[in-house]
Amino acid sequence: MQKTTAKANTERLYKDVEFLTELKPSRNFENLVSLNKAADYIKSEMEKCGNKTEEQTWTAKGNEYRNIILQYAPEKSKRLIIGAHYDVCCDQPGADDNASAVAGLLETARMIFNEKPDLSYGIDFVAYSLEEPPFFASHEMGSFVHAKSLHESNTEVLGMVCYEMIGYFSDEKDVQQYPAEELKSFYPETADFIIVAGIQRFKDFSENFYKKMKKDSKIDVQLINQLDAGDLVGMSDQRNYWHFNYPALMINDTSFMRNKNYHTPNDTIDTLDFDKMTEVINSSYRAIINLSEF
Repeated sequence: MQKTTAKANTERLYKDVEFLTELKPSRNFENLVSLNKAADYIKSEMEKCGNKTEEQTWTAKGNEYRNIILQYAPEKSKRLIIGAHYDVCCDQPGADDNASAVAGLLETARMIFNEKPDLSYGIDFVAYSLEEPPFFASHEMGSFVHAKSLHESNTEVLGMVCYEMIGYFSDEKDVQQYPAEELKSFYPETADFIIVAGIQRFKDFSENFYKKMKKDSKIDVQLINQLDAGDLVGMSDQRNYWHFNYPALMINDTSFMRNKNYHTPNDTIDTLDFDKMTEVINSSYRAIINLSEF
């Protein structure tokens, strides 16, 4: 297992979330000015890493939307995809959903380009638009557009890691909920963990990522593999990579199973735990640079 001294920067994570949550009007699909300001910010921060970004555009409901892509080691034929969506649902700041994950995506890219790990695969960092309704589960999702492009170009994909809501934690009683009573006996009672979520078809990928992420982690890391994309584990961008038969997983704080601010105006920056977010990225980073051992 590759050793690393790389550490996520908590202040940078906060700054990224702050920028995205302060955009007015909210960065939903109807507010193209705000969506493009978010995309431009992501593009600028990615390019500070040292490589030029690519843009992937498509049309939905008569408007043009953008994925922003940064490649590490573009000469490598095998690719690991790390993605997060930057749009929000309705009129809300979207701190946890999904500014937290975009901040995590940017910080992971900074760590990779700063440390320059010698990997047998390259990494594509992708920021997606149109994950949220009314486009969720449609072919107009930015992640579907991206996954389809990989399929059409016969790209060799090692796997996909989706950051989705990684910033809300609580040690208060009864905050953490579960969709089924039997899960309570397998998972923690308090909402102070992060979960690696996958499906049975690609359980080798999610189980191995989980083992690497959990090792030496300063945050509790849990794992769940459900039957298929129709379950709760399919409620983000990783679902579209499964569609094209690529291994994929989601790093998630269990979303509305603990965060009552989900898809409301109360999803604000002050509700996030940036120290725990930092440890989520530190732990994810160690897994990301050790995938060659899977």
